Amino acid sequence: MLAIEELDLFYGDAQALAGVSLTVAEGTIVTLVGANGAGKTSLIRAVAGMHRPRRGRIMFRGRDIAGWPSHRVCNLGIGQVAEGRQIFPALSVLENLKMGAMLPRAWAKRAANLDRVAAMFPLLVERFDQPAGTLSGGEQQMLAIGRALMARPRMILLDEPSMGLSPLLVEQIFEIIQRLNREQGLTILVVEQDVRLALRISSYAYILENGELNLHGPSKQLLNDPAVRRAYLGV
Repeated sequence: MLAIEELDLFYGDAQALAGVSLTVAEGTIVTLVGANGAGKTSLIRAVAGMHRPRRGRIMFRGRDIAGWPSHRVCNLGIGQVAEGRQIFPALSVLENLKMGAMLPRAWAKRAANLDRVAAMFPLLVERFDQPAGTLSGGEQQMLAIGRALMARPRMILLDEPSMGLSPLLVEQIFEIIQRLNREQGLTILVVEQDVRLALRISSYAYILENGELNLHGPSKQLLNDPAVRRAYLGV
């Protein structure tokens, strides 16, 4: 579904990504892991149309979308749950969800999409009229995921979904990610610092270091790789 080919990305003269290539097969969960500053969020933002790469291609379902503006990328079927959730705190939970359906591809089916999100997140239904900024961190993450689902995406980019959450809430959020893939067939690319958890729920993984891919392979294989265990799992 997604193929990134030899991607270079710069901020001024500083290079954030150098020759990064990866693929995400349709219907799978793929994870991109690495330390802070490795370039993970830069890659997500390049795919989402927030940054224009200097070189390389971003192929989504056979079309090169590198450099496309964000609204065109979203309307093509790529949803994003940004780092830090980026909800609208002064708007109600319901208003935040409706914002996700503003795209042309989603507007006509907004009622059906809302029913689907409500079934997935019954806790949000109880808080429809509540200002989104008053939700807990875990509830805000559910809201951010629900808002992305309102756009009827074919694929979701999740940037650091565990950030700022308790271990129990992290487990709940990652169970939701697995359900979206298992029950709705969504293709998911997860950027995550919790390497152990990310490798546990994904089928394939890429490890990014200083803007370059260091290692990649089936997640179970990397989970048992001695070098990965020493560098990222403290084993």
